[in-house]
Amino acid sequence: MHVVKQVALFVRTNLWIVPLALLLAWALFRFLDPAPPRTLVMTTGGQSGGYHHFALALQERLAEEGLTLELRTSSGSVDNLERLSDGTGAVQLGLIQSGTTSLVEPQRLKGLESLGAIYHEPLWLFQRRDAGISRLSDLQGRAVSVGSVGSGTWAVVRSVFNQLDEQAGTQDLADGNWQQLSGSASARALHAGELEAAFFVLPVDNDMVRELLADPDLELVNLSQTEALAARLPFLEELSVPAGLFDLQRNIPAERTELLSPVATLVVNDAFHPALASLVLQATSDVLRQGSLLDPPGSFPAATPMELELSAEAAYYHERGVPFLQRYLPFWIASIVDRYVVLLIPFIAIMLPLLKSMGPLYAWRMRARVYRWYAHLRRVDKLIHNGGIHQVLEHEIEALLTLEDELTQVDVPLSYAHELYSLHLHVSYMISRLRQMQEEDDAGTDVPAL
Repeated sequence: MHVVKQVALFVRTNLWIVPLALLLAWALFRFLDPAPPRTLVMTTGGQSGGYHHFALALQERLAEEGLTLELRTSSGSVDNLERLSDGTGAVQLGLIQSGTTSLVEPQRLKGLESLGAIYHEPLWLFQRRDAGISRLSDLQGRAVSVGSVGSGTWAVVRSVFNQLDEQAGTQDLADGNWQQLSGSASARALHAGELEAAFFVLPVDNDMVRELLADPDLELVNLSQTEALAARLPFLEELSVPAGLFDLQRNIPAERTELLSPVATLVVNDAFHPALASLVLQATSDVLRQGSLLDPPGSFPAATPMELELSAEAAYYHERGVPFLQRYLPFWIASIVDRYVVLLIPFIAIMLPLLKSMGPLYAWRMRARVYRWYAHLRRVDKLIHNGGIHQVLEHEIEALLTLEDELTQVDVPLSYAHELYSLHLHVSYMISRLRQMQEEDDAGTDVPAL
């Protein structure tokens, strides 16, 4: 029973810590990031295009992880950039071609981050056979298609020729013969002989690329200076295509051919939950595991080439792989554990010193139950020293006797019993002292006057 009383007293003494802990937990929950959503909206491209085909494969893979990926078709990379940067958050993820960010206003790019490159989209330059084009400067005065205005092809070609213009000190290498045609229109004009050359930005497995490679009247231009251009334009990479890679029997291309290549890039905005970055990237890695003719297996997703800044979570993934917990737990469980571990650390850091104060606070409470009586003894002691005790001797003796009776009812743990017994001794001492003074006063009043 004694132990139960002491436990109850300990709890009552430190009961203040309960509402404080609840308040702290509420504050931490209030400012903790919400759980990742179960649905993600992605802007892709045309239904027949490579972006949409990749997104369909990604959608299927993410569904296995319990994440629903809703797809929104678009007119292409620039349209995707517009959607991601419109501030509505209607889409959170999208595919863009590196090099197209130059087509939108710089302030609209704020809040956009990259998850990484996912595959090469080479800049193909096809020419009529024997047109004699080997350098970009050879295109001057030729009938050339550079892609429709606002297209990914046009964005890359413009950036490349801006570099050449800066080096040449001229304003424009084109002299009016260049045409801004769509990809399909450029292919038809090239097949018909209406163009001498045409640029395309397309993935290697695109049907249009296959048709252009199969046309015996056309050939892929082996560009010179690709390494220098790639060094000046960080969103481009140099690709070296071995002879016969596209068609061994017909030996296409006939010789090792150098290409410049932008990359398809996964881009997110502020509405994208950062915890989903590793899940999306891991699913992307699974989709791209087999690679392609130009992309060796396992080479994508990659951190470079980079046009937009990598998100912190994507940078971690590219450097170290999936977070530790996700290697051993399903994503959603790992996400919950990770969020609450983040919550637990500051909670413990704040609560630990408070919990440590519980013991000293209880000790102070126990001693206070004994020491508060010493105020009475000290008051009596002051009366003795200033001579005022003689007028209240009987009253103070009665008060101390009452105090002595009360002390017998005080219950403290055994570890604090010595303070209680010391108080008993001091009260008894003070009672004896006052009684002695009372006897001396009584003896003094009994002496007869002379």
